[in-house]
Amino acid sequence: MRILIVTDAWHPQVNGVVRTLERVAEEVRLLGHTVLFLTPDLFRTVPMPTYPEIRLAITRPGKVAEKIEAFGPDHLHISTEGPLGQAARRAAINRGWSFTTSYHTRFPEYLRARLPVPESWSYWWLRRFHNAGRGTLVATKSLAAELKAKGFDKVRPWTRGVDAETYRPRKKRVLDFPKPIFLYVGRVAVEKNIEAFLSLDLPGTKVVVGDGPARKSLQERFPKAKFLGEKTGEDLAKAYSSSDVFVFPSLTDTFGIVILEALASGVPVAAYPVTGPIDVLKGTKAGALDKDLGKAALKALKLKRSDARDLALKHSWAACAKMFLREMERAKAQPAAKKSQPK
Repeated sequence: MRILIVTDAWHPQVNGVVRTLERVAEEVRLLGHTVLFLTPDLFRTVPMPTYPEIRLAITRPGKVAEKIEAFGPDHLHISTEGPLGQAARRAAINRGWSFTTSYHTRFPEYLRARLPVPESWSYWWLRRFHNAGRGTLVATKSLAAELKAKGFDKVRPWTRGVDAETYRPRKKRVLDFPKPIFLYVGRVAVEKNIEAFLSLDLPGTKVVVGDGPARKSLQERFPKAKFLGEKTGEDLAKAYSSSDVFVFPSLTDTFGIVILEALASGVPVAAYPVTGPIDVLKGTKAGALDKDLGKAALKALKLKRSDARDLALKHSWAACAKMFLREMERAKAQPAAKKSQPK
């Protein structure tokens, strides 16, 4: 099968969406299928308002349709709801092409954190966007239940994985700070709720790995915390394994691949009992969930690193890719969609 994935999230962005798409594509190709990408780097781009690190593609819808036709996919997957995702959706509806979508980001909550836009308005738009396809792939059961309650009518499962060879326990620690070390990894932005982590009264050192629009203000407000900037590959893996607890303060993520990366590195996780953490950690000995994040962090400090690693090994990118491929084949097998007027 030839699968074309349309995504507004792409390099140089460093986030869970990009990592997921790349790793899944690698695994699907190993299964004998072709995966192609339609990304912003094929078009002229402009910086996203309030988040200039993200570049948005600027193009006419017809050009996106032309590129899709040139790729000649058997199935179209629209991964994001940005300009490229919208143009691809419009083209698919107009031409009767089979397509699926995935729900990676809580844009209503992210937008509300920056502008006075009611979440109900944003969810109405997202529901209309996703329900037009043949399935909306989501990473967790709790998120699926939430979206179904909001009127998303074709929600399908698609979990996440981790590279357990790169992210692994290591004897040598590269972070030479007073212990214990409590680590956060991810975008440094208001929606990540990092302030909740940095405000905690914890022993040792708080470390932030990542970059984003809130970094400067947070560094000024919390001078005792260590901000190490963006890290990837081995450098990131070594930072994980040098930590004692991974703190995940987000209340709005749909999964949190960084949770699996920390666990694979043998680092217990502390988080709020919300979508993502609750799906991965509830009922395990690998992490601590509590409405009081400080209590969760101190509880996690007492957990075994081996239990964290064992839980991570249950999540593979190969299994994630097979789930993705199964949903593509399922959607493709459905009766052909009728051509429609633009929506």
